Amino acid sequence: MTNIYLNRWFSVSYHYMNMIRDNPDGKRFTFYGTHPDINHLSLQACDYWEQEPVLHGTEYVDYAVDFCRRNKIDIFIPRLKMLEIAKEAHRFDAIGTKVMVCRDVELLESLLEKDKFYESLQGTGVVPIPEYFVVENARQFKDAYETLVAGGHKVCFKPTDSEGGMGFRIIDNEMDALANLYSWVSLSVPFEQAYRTLSSVENFPKLMVMELLEEDEFSIDCLSDSDGKLLVAVPRRKSTGRIYVMDDIPELTDIARKVADRCRIPFVFNIQVKYNKGVPKLLEINPRMSGGLFITCLTGVNMPYLAVKTIQGQAFEPPIPEFGVKASYLELPIVMKDRE
Repeated sequence: MTNIYLNRWFSVSYHYMNMIRDNPDGKRFTFYGTHPDINHLSLQACDYWEQEPVLHGTEYVDYAVDFCRRNKIDIFIPRLKMLEIAKEAHRFDAIGTKVMVCRDVELLESLLEKDKFYESLQGTGVVPIPEYFVVENARQFKDAYETLVAGGHKVCFKPTDSEGGMGFRIIDNEMDALANLYSWVSLSVPFEQAYRTLSSVENFPKLMVMELLEEDEFSIDCLSDSDGKLLVAVPRRKSTGRIYVMDDIPELTDIARKVADRCRIPFVFNIQVKYNKGVPKLLEINPRMSGGLFITCLTGVNMPYLAVKTIQGQAFEPPIPEFGVKASYLELPIVMKDRE
């Protein structure tokens, strides 16, 4: 029996735990989870759970180490505080817990700060980078916007350290403000509104102001060995609504291989790209399982379980995805176990 711990994950970790649990080798696992919300859906797939305190820095690592020690955790798959955990990974080694995290702290820091990672890839030929500027005040914001517009681009912006789509906005000066109030919540904002809001403070947390990428968006879910050598990459295209398509796109698997060769990210990671004028340009790289990985795994590649085998040092043949899969998902009602 192997004990696995996931800390404060997204709700989709419910799927990942069950994918590991329902493995083709018949291996047995016990899952432990923590979250500040004791009713969070991620805990519904756990055999044991605990309400997680709100802590920061070394105090959070102290808590995670103690949790692993108390529960004899064999494998720790962190989402929250990955950087802090990576910096002190030796503490988990000392108690016999394997941590599924990138231990290259400098790389991990740059991955979590998008502007730093963009800088590190400029001119390397690994993946095209969108045109962008990093700004911290309204004057810089205005200058960046005007430069991009003069270059023929539509413009968007987002925080440098956001996760997922948090803080992402598209500048649209043609939007009808009244019609917008009667429509779905929009990611669009007129330049003058954004500029006025940002002008209300002397400085603000860093924003990336960048060219808007307007064509197909792909997530490339990747599985690597413990040394960061790429084993398999599966591009997942976001189509209309909730439809996703997994096709063999050599241009994108080549990007995945180049990223893996340069960065050596171990286990599971995700590359997000979006096309503009026929060129796939980088959005971000997540050094963890992505929110949509459970859809990618419909190609027959059980990445969560294979990552567990990898960290345990168990050999397996690199999987071959079954491409040409179109997939979607539905809400699944479940009767919740009492976590109070």
